[in-house]
Amino acid sequence: MPAAPALKRERAVLVGLCRKGCLRGEVDDHLEELGLLAETAGAVVVGRVVQERGPIDAATLVRRGKVEELGRLIADEKADLTVFDDDLSPAQARNLGRTLPVKVLDRSTLIFDIFGRRARTREARTQVELARLRYLLPRLTRQWGHLSRQEGGIGQRGIGETQLELDRRMIRARIARLAVDLGRIETERGERRKSRRGEERAALVGYTNAGKSTIMNLLTGADALVEDRLFATLDPLVRRCARGGRAPFLLIDTVGFIRKLPHHLVASFRSTLEETADADLILHVVDAASPALPDHLRVTNLTLDDLGLGQRPRLLVFNKVDRVPSSHLVRLRADYPGAAFISATDPACASPLETSIRAAFGSAALERARMSLASGAAEAAFPRGGAAS
Repeated sequence: MPAAPALKRERAVLVGLCRKGCLRGEVDDHLEELGLLAETAGAVVVGRVVQERGPIDAATLVRRGKVEELGRLIADEKADLTVFDDDLSPAQARNLGRTLPVKVLDRSTLIFDIFGRRARTREARTQVELARLRYLLPRLTRQWGHLSRQEGGIGQRGIGETQLELDRRMIRARIARLAVDLGRIETERGERRKSRRGEERAALVGYTNAGKSTIMNLLTGADALVEDRLFATLDPLVRRCARGGRAPFLLIDTVGFIRKLPHHLVASFRSTLEETADADLILHVVDAASPALPDHLRVTNLTLDDLGLGQRPRLLVFNKVDRVPSSHLVRLRADYPGAAFISATDPACASPLETSIRAAFGSAALERARMSLASGAAEAAFPRGGAAS
């Protein structure tokens, strides 16, 4: 029986925008990551276009000359789609779709596509579909533009607007249904979290592809999926670390963060990220070998702040140190003296990392006790309903 032919990979052209105050090197880093996202989604990158500093075009984001340059590059490379690193407004996406002979996507759309492909559990599929529909709703005019442009004609008058309104109504109904389903799933997850109370918990967070799942496997033998790709893990995984006869603790793996993560996705995955909110300790995993390390640290810290977790006890874990030049590693150790430095693929790193985690648990417990005593002292000095003398 002949083998099935391999699916043709779509050819993608990437588009970046160097805004005022932004360095060109930073834009190139962002496009490099956008290329990895495109490859994760199954495309092959065949070209890039960057608009240098200057005013943006409200109608198409990039100026007319760049749109023309983009059109020529698409034709020369026989591209199938173009992907913008910045989110496009509904009007911008519609205008570009009319001008360019290929699919026009932005970073958020690409991330939604990857999440949709990688969602396995009912919870993840519900979260992704809900976020995607909320993002799609204001952009529906693109889908029915060819009908709304039909004017006059027997049987055609108003068909575009009518179908668009039906589409919106159906999507709103689906969003409402998914929100109810997700609420039930969140309740179930909350009950499971209650049943785990009493055990210390550490949550793995960090930029996507930093090695969180590899650390999970190192400490627990969980056999979690590990791939050198962005967003290999979407579903939270909770496993018990019980090594050397010491008291076990729970390790929680969650979805990775990334620049410009669509806020609809963050909102839909909030219940998943609440696993992190309930943890006694956050293990902030960083790819020590990444040239964008400072940006990865910044993005993760900002995301944790947005989730209200900025002040939680935290242990910084620099992973992949086997790929880092010794001079750079010395500098990192000096800059982050309280951090753990490991290679999660090296079994010899398991015990030192576990020791660091248990020490961090102890420090976190002492801090909680100190805060509790301080709160108790304040309550005694200024009882509720009373007045200070």
